[in-house]
Amino acid sequence: MGALEAERAANDAATLETQSSPEDLGQPSPLRKIISVASIAAGVQFGWALQLSLLTPYVQLLGIPHQWSSYMWLCGPISGMLVQPIVGYHSDRCESRFGRRRPFIATGAVLVAVSVFLIGFAADMGHSFGDKLEDKVRTRAIIIFLTGFWVLDVANNTLQGPCRAFLADLAAGDAKKTRVANACFSFFMAVGNVLGYAAGSYTNLHKMFPFTMTKACDVYCANLKTCFFLSITLLLILTFSSLWYVKDKKWSPPHGEKEKTSSLFFFGEIFGAVRVMKRPMWMLLMVTVINWIAWFPFLLYDTDWMGREVYGGNSDGNEQAKKLYDQGVQAGALGLMFNSILLGFVSLGVESIGRKMGGAKRLWGCVNFILAIGLAMTVLVTHSAEQHRKTAGALAGPSSGIKAGVFSLFTVLGIPLAITYSVPFALASIFSTNSGAGQGLSLGVLNIAICIPQMIVSFSSGPLDAHFGGGNLPSFVVGAIAAAISGVLALTVLPSPPADAPAMSGAMGFH
Repeated sequence: MGALEAERAANDAATLETQSSPEDLGQPSPLRKIISVASIAAGVQFGWALQLSLLTPYVQLLGIPHQWSSYMWLCGPISGMLVQPIVGYHSDRCESRFGRRRPFIATGAVLVAVSVFLIGFAADMGHSFGDKLEDKVRTRAIIIFLTGFWVLDVANNTLQGPCRAFLADLAAGDAKKTRVANACFSFFMAVGNVLGYAAGSYTNLHKMFPFTMTKACDVYCANLKTCFFLSITLLLILTFSSLWYVKDKKWSPPHGEKEKTSSLFFFGEIFGAVRVMKRPMWMLLMVTVINWIAWFPFLLYDTDWMGREVYGGNSDGNEQAKKLYDQGVQAGALGLMFNSILLGFVSLGVESIGRKMGGAKRLWGCVNFILAIGLAMTVLVTHSAEQHRKTAGALAGPSSGIKAGVFSLFTVLGIPLAITYSVPFALASIFSTNSGAGQGLSLGVLNIAICIPQMIVSFSSGPLDAHFGGGNLPSFVVGAIAAAISGVLALTVLPSPPADAPAMSGAMGFH
């Protein structure tokens, strides 16, 4: 038995050496490792940027009417409410030799590649299965597209939740490092946005891959395919290089816990986590819900607003109207690229800006008023564009002054978006350290608070906009009101986090 025990001890030491570095043992990891893991966000957000800027117009080209396209976005919140808490729960308890988070992150990256293939080739596959090119509604292509879209949302939730939890693990309970980690994640999201929106705004990108243009797939569709090919490549390179470089500590449950938790359904754990949540976390969830009711109308329909209200185009109109609509969509993607550039710079300064403004909650509250003003300004921009078309002609497009105003609006909204991508997640990691739940589960609960507003917006924006004439302004106005409310609540009812918190391995999910 002595030789057997010695061999087992040697194996355990070897495993510890390969799976853990000194900083894994309850100490914050070096910044270089946090940056490496955070860089995965660039690959994830590249794909998200393409979704937000190009997919709503794309599905209308496949035949889904504008007033129904909002229901397509229900895929995201439904899968987010189910998938991310499930993945978070199991990633907190995964006993794989590769660690707790890495298997889920790698699986999510592979699923993204599969889903993007289905989305990009939906028109081609639908045509090969019987869709006729002259049909206004391509039923088979829509089914394939929606299947890929669902898989993409599942994949993104499988990847992104554990990635943020991995960052919290690497921060090891240190409040300042947690904020820095989430700021890095926000910065790389901005990098991915810049790449995605730049690709979406370039009309000749399909020439890189000439085979993407087919009988069933026009120039717009071919550009979308090419963008997705580039996003897959970036995501896989960043993901697997980061997972190779940063080791994830293998988790082992305390004696007897495995038998206790293996028979419990994961939603029982979620309800348990909700029951023991303290007031700071509840206030954070409430502000998050209202804040995302403000954001989602703009994030989902910004390029459609550019194509319809600002440029005066119509995806269902004649060739001139469609061309004008496409120009507006591409201009919207360019505006979102400017937005993301400022987002990246602001993300790098979140920590110092927060200190100068008196804390994270005050920073979040103040920038929500910038969001409210920005969304309200869309009414003025739309009115100006309509007045210009009355004098210059219906197909004249916006004037240079209107374009400058729109691009300025898109750019300035990068400030509150940078804070939204960073501060709430950092606060959730800090507030949940005493809740008894792992980081994956805690961030999964926060994700539910983001999914609920998306469902509300997806259900309500289509009928609301249709009732007021089919434009996007009614949803934008509701968003402006919600932004102002969330700003007031963040300043008044949201507790301030501690300036620094001790490193607590148990709070980070290690046992």
